[in-house]
Amino acid sequence: MNFNTKVIHGGQHHESATGSVNVPVFLTSTFAQKSPGVHSGYEYSRAANPTRQALEDSLASIENGARGLAFGSGLAAIDCVLKLLNPGDEVVAVDDLYGGTYRMFTRLFEKYQLKFTFVNFDDASKIADVITDKTKLIWVETPTNPLMKLVDIKAVVEIAKGKDILVAVDNTFATPYLQRPIDLGADIVMHSATKYLGGHSDVIAGALVAKDAELGEKLHFIQFASGGILGPHDSYLVLRGIKTLALRVQRHSENGMAVAKYLESHPAVAQVIYPGLESHPQYELAKSQMKDFGGMVSFTFKSGKKEDAIKFLEKVRVFTLAESLGGVESLANHPALMTHASIPAEKRAELGITDDLVRLSVGIEDAEDLIADLEKAFS
Repeated sequence: MNFNTKVIHGGQHHESATGSVNVPVFLTSTFAQKSPGVHSGYEYSRAANPTRQALEDSLASIENGARGLAFGSGLAAIDCVLKLLNPGDEVVAVDDLYGGTYRMFTRLFEKYQLKFTFVNFDDASKIADVITDKTKLIWVETPTNPLMKLVDIKAVVEIAKGKDILVAVDNTFATPYLQRPIDLGADIVMHSATKYLGGHSDVIAGALVAKDAELGEKLHFIQFASGGILGPHDSYLVLRGIKTLALRVQRHSENGMAVAKYLESHPAVAQVIYPGLESHPQYELAKSQMKDFGGMVSFTFKSGKKEDAIKFLEKVRVFTLAESLGGVESLANHPALMTHASIPAEKRAELGITDDLVRLSVGIEDAEDLIADLEKAFS
């Protein structure tokens, strides 16, 4: 199947008892057995639930993986990946991480004797320089949050080859419509399914897709044993969102480009960070690795003042000042005070997350209305 067909039909089956086209929401914790240990494939919903299974099958299909898993949040999905590791293992991670991921790495898992090294992945050789015989995982975000840096997934995979190192990619910003890391050699793909996969700002969810069945089974055991599963109703909402993923992300990308070009020409703006602009330092990589460029745009002010960013954010009306991203509605965010506040100020400064940085999640409204809203907020 091609992608636009996969989001609707990939891994899906009509419900066998009634022929229901949509998978029902199986609101049950347990399942009747014919004899002790003899059942229809479902025994307890923490292990498997038909609604969640339909979502997980869809996730595997759209990412071209062997096994999909759905979690109660994106962070629960990341937690599952880290539980593959043992005390003393080392993780090499891209330096410009989502704040919640950085917080989990440094404040939760470091105390269990995992070592995290954060590296600018602009130059793949920098990754090779910090790999040791204890390195077991390379953690990638591309594009990164919020500075829209790109990572050459193929280059990272090449560095890890033959070294017993897993490569995991947070594909939340790009979505499988724009980028499929497993096709580029990655072992694990992670999504905050709260964002583009769900697409309607009405669910908190996470997802993993494993490249092969053996790794998928290891992750499923951790999911089952740790219990961070996604409930059946939320599974249904994400599955419903996936069915329109291609249509939505194409519109997000069209609007993202329009907004980025508008901002690039605005006299109050110092820098626009968007992979689809030729001014982006990794524009050529974006063209080669992604189908289109998505709906996430970051920018800074010529004044460099936090006050100007705050004033701007207080004046938007079509854009909503809120955390999160990837919904049909446009959102605006101040990373230093909101999504990335958990990252120490000195670390933010080192990365380039300045106090005048604004991150936009461009929705699927009419682009003219979005640009008019931004124009008023600048005034």
